[in-house]
Amino acid sequence: MDLRLGPGSQRTTLSHRRGEKGGARWSRAGTPGAPSRLRVEMNDLISGGSIVNAEAVWDHVTMADRELAFKAGDVIKVLDASNKDWWWGQIDEEEGWFPASFVRVEPHPPQPQTKQVFYINPIATPRFQNTTSKLWVNQEDGGAEPAERTSEVQNGHLDPTNDCLCLGSPLQNRDQMRANVINEIMSTERHYIKHLKDICEGYLRQCRKRVDMFNDDQLKVIFGNIEDIYRFQMGFVRDLEKQYNTDDPHLSEIGPCFLEHQDGFWIYSEYCNNHLDACMELSKLMRDGRYQHFFEACRLLQQMIDIAIDGFLLTPVQKICKYPLQLAELLKYTAQEHSDYRYVAAALAVMRNVTQQINERKRRLENIDKIAQWQASVLDWEGDDILDRSSELIYTGELSWIYQPYGRSQQRVFFLFDHQLVLCKKDLIRRDILYYKGRIDMDRYDVRDAIDGRDDDFNVSVKNAFKLCNKDSEEIHIFLAKKPEEKIRWLRAFHEERKMVQEDEKIGFEISEYQKRQAAMTVRKVTKQKGVNRCTPPSYPPPQDPLSAGHYEVTEDLAQGEVFEFSQSKRGQAPFWQNFSRLAPFKK
Repeated sequence: MDLRLGPGSQRTTLSHRRGEKGGARWSRAGTPGAPSRLRVEMNDLISGGSIVNAEAVWDHVTMADRELAFKAGDVIKVLDASNKDWWWGQIDEEEGWFPASFVRVEPHPPQPQTKQVFYINPIATPRFQNTTSKLWVNQEDGGAEPAERTSEVQNGHLDPTNDCLCLGSPLQNRDQMRANVINEIMSTERHYIKHLKDICEGYLRQCRKRVDMFNDDQLKVIFGNIEDIYRFQMGFVRDLEKQYNTDDPHLSEIGPCFLEHQDGFWIYSEYCNNHLDACMELSKLMRDGRYQHFFEACRLLQQMIDIAIDGFLLTPVQKICKYPLQLAELLKYTAQEHSDYRYVAAALAVMRNVTQQINERKRRLENIDKIAQWQASVLDWEGDDILDRSSELIYTGELSWIYQPYGRSQQRVFFLFDHQLVLCKKDLIRRDILYYKGRIDMDRYDVRDAIDGRDDDFNVSVKNAFKLCNKDSEEIHIFLAKKPEEKIRWLRAFHEERKMVQEDEKIGFEISEYQKRQAAMTVRKVTKQKGVNRCTPPSYPPPQDPLSAGHYEVTEDLAQGEVFEFSQSKRGQAPFWQNFSRLAPFKK
């Protein structure tokens, strides 16, 4: 299971890429990894004696003895691609496993009178990303069925005595296969702890000594909460070691360890959300040769493998997404009568949920630029910026509103974000212009249904209404929808808002000051490029249905990876406001 920066945009590198051919032209078609049909074709080519090459899209830092380490741009000879997640390959004389998602698939037709060559090519070197990134998580169980893996045993790719991830074989019994997976999990955990130690002691500690080169804010951006992750993983590994049965690994019961530490894994959300900022900050620093030499000296002093600092900083992102793959494989070879079965099944569900939530948090951070643009288009804005407290547009629409001191109905446009409900008024002549008219702090209010008929609080007849009641005072707001179904959608949206706030508090999700500054810079840049005047903001969109809003477009090859992209109209460039309400992800 792989979580990584998306390959959809240009990036800059910090170091020279090995294996890059001068003048080579790579196609922009294809997707990371390969669908089943393509993998079958690749294996047919391999078995027929054809050469199958792959070019690395990401640096791969190994965490097990039989994994293949490489840098972005390295050319890998693929020897077996039977499994959709992990392939067997060769660089020079070294062979090992590598994640299929770290390469890009692009077949090229065979040249006349030559042996067919199958290339796997990247769009661009993805070390750093200058535009919005995506996080992809493969949510399917890893591994092929045992019958599909016999060629690996025949080719000598699987060795039941080592620590590599062994994926199914009718020639080995279930206990031996479970032992192999357990050994692989233990091996990768030990390697991972060493990588975390190298980052904290080899890089971060040395950076703190150089106050002339780094300030505290820079170090926070570059390394995030890596020290918290290191401390958490140390405790997690200690508990794993206690449950590990050295004599009979297949009897080990490691499922409870994941369940006991499940809340701790949420610290990865902060790190993954911060990772793009870390890459951007490093990219700026590396323009100065001093920093290149400094980081290389840190690596040599700590005796770390030959991977640039950005490769090491990617390892926590890789690691959190490898857990579901490992647990899915472990569950496959755990008999239902095994004492660890139900714990492993529960742990798999927990870790999948963690990766899904990290994806969701990352998607929200990708939208903050659009939220900042929306605020800039609203006239007469007062008070704090939306991004000071909120990061998600949940629902939007028009309602009639009655506020207790006034007692008369007013038509307003409402935008429900996490933590706050923003009220706007349409211009009487230019209906595409909105004016800011206030906001309601949702943390201080309860949502209550209102029965059709005479309302005692306002002494008026209401229909399709609901109320917001202040928890600390007698202040009440009443809202009237045009239709019963619209009222139901609003009530569901308010429920979703509270749920989102609670989940954010649980994992400590928030927008960093760095990300807020970047969003503000983006708004200024877009405004300057398009010549947008604050007096003439884009047109206002019609109310959106939270049951169908937030439509996501998933490409066929990446459907398993849950790649979120906002669908765009093919009829031409629509004004910004026409698309803003599509940010609302609320569904039935």
